[in-house]
Amino acid sequence: MRVILAEDSTLLREGLVRLLEEEGHEVLAAVGDGEALVGAVEAEEPDVVVVDVRMPPTHTDEGLRAALEIRRRRPHVKVLVLSQYVEKKYATELMSGNVDGVGYLLKDRVAQVSDFLDALERVGAGGAAFDPEVVRQLLARTSHADPLARLTGREREVLELMAQGLTNASIAQSLHVSQSAVEKHVNALFDKLSLSHTAGYSRRVLAVLRYLGS
Repeated sequence: MRVILAEDSTLLREGLVRLLEEEGHEVLAAVGDGEALVGAVEAEEPDVVVVDVRMPPTHTDEGLRAALEIRRRRPHVKVLVLSQYVEKKYATELMSGNVDGVGYLLKDRVAQVSDFLDALERVGAGGAAFDPEVVRQLLARTSHADPLARLTGREREVLELMAQGLTNASIAQSLHVSQSAVEKHVNALFDKLSLSHTAGYSRRVLAVLRYLGS
């Protein structure tokens, strides 16, 4: 894939460049702030952007705002956002739109190279990749909601894995159950949450996260 990196830590930025190039990806640019990122995307037309949430000059949400701007201007460009902590407001904002080709990972996940590369591949292919800890905290934030309280323990597990962007087959493998059992749980939880059935796992993620963010 053709990738642009935006990370203000020189050490991490250079490490990611080396990792991606070793994996056969083409790093078009590696920049240190959100403004430079937007400009690089306009000039290079990458497949995927990997961007830190907090960037100069204020180190608050410059990276996220740049990612959202890129999604508006270039909806075909995929975006994988990295964050030091679970930023619930920012995660919800990023996930409140179309999540085809969107990911949100904690930086600790980058140290697990296979997890990071898997997330990058899923996002680059037009899927979704959300950090399990981000999903858990969003679920916990809305645990008071009556519809969620109606879910069984297994249905909540399936919902959590769905929100990470996994397909039914991947969920079945993770939970060591049959795919038909997962499909049954998916249908049940969508009924309980009053969510319409949609094709494609990323659309399911969008429906779930819209509900969680409400």
